[in-house]
Amino acid sequence: MKDVDLNLLPPLQALLELRNVSRAAERMHLSQPAMSAALSRLRRHFNDELLVRSGRSYELTPFARALVPRVDQALTDIQDALQLRAEFDPASSDRTFVLAASDYVTGILIRHLRALIGAEAPGVTVDFVPTSRARLKPGLETFASVDVVIGPMGFDLDGSSRQLFRDEFVIVMDSSNPLLASERLTVADIASAPHAVGEFGGSIVTPPMRFFEQMGQAPVVAARVAGLQGLPAIVERTDLVAAVPRMLATRPVQTLSITAVGFDPDLEVPLVEGMFWHPLKSTDPANLWLRSVIQRASTHLSGEGLAAHPVTIAAH
Repeated sequence: MKDVDLNLLPPLQALLELRNVSRAAERMHLSQPAMSAALSRLRRHFNDELLVRSGRSYELTPFARALVPRVDQALTDIQDALQLRAEFDPASSDRTFVLAASDYVTGILIRHLRALIGAEAPGVTVDFVPTSRARLKPGLETFASVDVVIGPMGFDLDGSSRQLFRDEFVIVMDSSNPLLASERLTVADIASAPHAVGEFGGSIVTPPMRFFEQMGQAPVVAARVAGLQGLPAIVERTDLVAAVPRMLATRPVQTLSITAVGFDPDLEVPLVEGMFWHPLKSTDPANLWLRSVIQRASTHLSGEGLAAHPVTIAAH
């Protein structure tokens, strides 16, 4: 295809139909020399004369006669393809989208997302799959089976992206944990306590782990669980502590016997979640709608928070 000028197809069709260079040029709004030049290029490409003089007119060669239906069909297909417009009507769609997200994001976002989808697209289904490293493939391969990925910004996730919302990590522990009796807690105090950590496909590289490393501390990992959702329940009635996003800790703190402790403002461990998609789907109407719904659902999270313990965690 790289060696073929597809602009020659319409002149070819005109020549095959009219069998006359002058009339073909008139139809195509070209000069006769321009149409003659096009015929010369076509002859070289096909290695066939295509049109041969017969008296005062031209006749098609056998090869040219065989080309007629194929050229007509090719141009019809091209015209049909160019007239298509990508459309997506959420109200009438029964499409199933696949959204990759952590259990944390799924837990805090799904009710807002479902409310919007139920109102705008009652026939649409969104399947959530976990964003473990076992599922997220290198490069853009992930998007072969996933429409949108929601994950932390700054962790080398591929694709086009847009920030969704911000959160911050707090430390949760049983409400009777001796650490809470201290008038002052430090990063070293928290790091030396036994930690329950969330794994993602075998990795525990999370913003809190990076934070402790930057502070020169190595947390004592005493328990590992898949994801973040189960961490608040894990620490209840144990000596464990766990770093979880503030919005994730809101409801468990209200129902479990656990307490959340925040960091000093200058030590806050931020979590910025974004959505990622294949660049080729940036203008796809269905993907655009899905991203719009996710973005709007995320705005409902801005007011969700947690009143943490009055003692905060200081650097020293």
